Amino acid sequence: MFENAMEESLKKFTVLLAEDDDEVRKRLKNTLAFYFKNVYEASNGNDAYEIFIDKKPNLLISDIEMHDGSGIDLVKKIRKVNLHTPIIILSAYSKEEYLLKLINLKIDYYILKPTTNKQLFDTISKILIKIDNSILQITPELGLNIDNNTIIYKDEKILLRKREKDFLELLFQNKNNITKYSIIQEYIWGDKIMSENALKTFIKELRQKLPIDIIENIKQEGYMLIH
Repeated sequence: MFENAMEESLKKFTVLLAEDDDEVRKRLKNTLAFYFKNVYEASNGNDAYEIFIDKKPNLLISDIEMHDGSGIDLVKKIRKVNLHTPIIILSAYSKEEYLLKLINLKIDYYILKPTTNKQLFDTISKILIKIDNSILQITPELGLNIDNNTIIYKDEKILLRKREKDFLELLFQNKNNITKYSIIQEYIWGDKIMSENALKTFIKELRQKLPIDIIENIKQEGYMLIH
């Protein structure tokens, strides 16, 4: 069981649980809800992906074999738009082909079912140590506080809209790489239309808020961070 300090730390995080066994999902959700700020749930991979894009949880826990979209398919789709969010895979099978695929998809832990609460939370605690940092250091002098949607620059604090925070966090996750227009559409706009004019206006307004220029446009491809 977590110590008090660990329990307090978990309360600011959100988790998405994807599990097609109703009884198992209900049990895990009830346990996770005691510790986490929010627990989102899905009974299949397709619904889980939509919830992931909409809610942007801090952690994903997924079964590997589900109806209507497997855990592997879910992770593949998520890793196309997000390389950062930790993922725990639960499985009743230790098939070698699963393990090889998941290693390439950068999952954090693979736990064989049946799992105990202690085993699951010991794993979560290891991940928490890695992600318990709400300040993303975009440049040596500029940080992004993802907890309160704030840019911190020297002694100045600048409030961002949630979509602006999500966009900068997405660029940070893909730092040193170009974040493609298609990924921005899917991860930031979701099922809404991202027109060229809407994106340009969004970027212009965000740049006006930022104290230094950190966004570079790669023509006909996307955006990346200047750092």
